[in-house]
Amino acid sequence: MLKIWNSLSRTREAFGSIIPKEVHMYSCGPTVYAMPHIGNFRAFVTWDILKRVLESEGYKVVHCINITDVGHLVGDGDEGQDKLQMSAEREGTSAWDIAKRYEKIFIENAESLNIILPEPPLLCRATDHIPDQIKLIQRLDEKGFAYKTSDGIYFDTSKFPEYGKLSGQPLGEKMEGARVETNSEKKHPTDFALWKFSYPDGRSFDPVKDDQSRRRHMEWESPWGLGFPGWHIECSAMSRKYLGQPFDIHTGGIDHIPVHHENEIAQSMAAYSVPLANFWVHNDFMTVDGQKMSKSLGNTYTLEDCQTKGIEPLAIRYFYLGAHYRSKLNFTWEAAQAAQNALNNLRESARGWDIPTDHEADAEYHARFLEELDDDLNTPAALAVLWDLVKSDLDSGRKAATLLVWDKILGLGLEDYAAKPVSIPEHIKAIAQRRWEARLRQDWNEADQLRHELEGMGWQMDDGQNDYKLKPKKTT
Repeated sequence: MLKIWNSLSRTREAFGSIIPKEVHMYSCGPTVYAMPHIGNFRAFVTWDILKRVLESEGYKVVHCINITDVGHLVGDGDEGQDKLQMSAEREGTSAWDIAKRYEKIFIENAESLNIILPEPPLLCRATDHIPDQIKLIQRLDEKGFAYKTSDGIYFDTSKFPEYGKLSGQPLGEKMEGARVETNSEKKHPTDFALWKFSYPDGRSFDPVKDDQSRRRHMEWESPWGLGFPGWHIECSAMSRKYLGQPFDIHTGGIDHIPVHHENEIAQSMAAYSVPLANFWVHNDFMTVDGQKMSKSLGNTYTLEDCQTKGIEPLAIRYFYLGAHYRSKLNFTWEAAQAAQNALNNLRESARGWDIPTDHEADAEYHARFLEELDDDLNTPAALAVLWDLVKSDLDSGRKAATLLVWDKILGLGLEDYAAKPVSIPEHIKAIAQRRWEARLRQDWNEADQLRHELEGMGWQMDDGQNDYKLKPKKTT
C-alpha cells in the first residue's frame, strides 16, 4: 500500500481515495511566459511517477494540470506586472502569443521527458475558465469573505481562522512576519487578490477617454469592473470543476506552501465549507551551486541546453529519479553526464537479454521494487533494486520481462531496448567485416581508420578473440 508524505498533516500517511479505485489529482502547472527549465520539470516527472504508481496498483487516475496564462504577477504577490505581459513587452508581441508559444514548448518538452500529460479539458488554461473564477469570487463576496479596494477585490484572511494550517504558521504569526505591502488599502498584509482591476476603482475601459495603448492584452468584464483574475483563484475554480471538492491529491513545489496553496485552501473552504484536497504533496527544489534553480536568479538550464551537451531528456528523467522528491537535487553537468552514462549502460544491458516468453515480473524482485516506491515514492531505492536485477543471475528473459513491467512506472523508454535485437544496416556490417579482415592480416592502419569511420557513423566495434561485436556507440 502506498504511503506518502502529506504536507497538511506533516506525517507519512497510507493513501486511500475518496472514490474506491479512482484518484482525483491536481497539479499546479506552468506559468507560460518563458522557456521552461529542468528545475520546473522535476515536479512534473515526480507527479508522473506518482500517477504511474497509482495506476500500477489498480487505480484510475483523473489528473488535472492547469496552464497559468494570466494573473501571475512578478514576485508571486499582488503587486507588479503580469509575467506574461512583461514577457510580451520584452519580445514585442502580445500576451496571447506568448502564452501560446510557451505552452507549446512546455508540452513538447514534457513529451520528450515521457511525462503523460492529461488531455484537454483536464490540461486546462486559466483564460478558458474566467466565468468559473468570477462565479467563485461572487460566492466569496456573498459570504462576506471579500472586500473591494481601488485596485481589486481581496480575500479577508482574518475571517478564515484556519489560515496558516498548511504551513503550520498561525494567522497572527503570518501577519506579524509578512513583508511590508505597498497596498495600504489591504486590511491585513496576508490578504490576497481575487480580482485585479485594469483601472482604478474598477471602471471599464472608455475608448473616448483612454488611450488604446493602456489596455492590458488580457482583461475581462466582471461585476466589479474590467480586470483579470488573481493567480490563486484559477486553481480553486478549475480543480473543483474537474475533480470535485474535496478531491484526493493536490501537488506542487514547496515554494507554493506558504502562500499559493495556503490561499487556495482558504478561498475554497470559505466558499464551500469543505476541504479542497485530502493529501497535499510537495517536491523540493532543484539547485545550482546551492541556490534554487529559477528564472528570476538567471541560473536555469533547459532541455535544449542539455541536448547540446549530449544529455538526452530521458537521461534528465533518470537524473531526477536518483534523488528523493522531498530532497533538494543539485544540478551539475558531471551529475547529468553520469545519469546519461547510467541510462546508456542500462539500455546496453537490456539489449543483450533474451526475448521474454511473457511480460510477468519476477515476483521477488517486483515485491522489492514496489515496496520502495510505496515508501513515499523512494525512487533512488527503486533504482538500486533495478540494478540489483541487472547484475543478478536471473534468467535474462525474466530480467527483460521484469524490466518492461517496471518501466511502465519509471517511464525511461526501455521498451525500445529490452529484449530487442539491434538492427545493423548492411553497409555498417560491410565496413566492420573489412576492418576485421584488416585486423587479421595485421594492417593496423586500415583497421584503425575503419574503426574511426564506424565511430563517426555512431557504431562501436568490440573485438573478441575469434569474433567481434557491433553495437550503437555510447554517448559520452
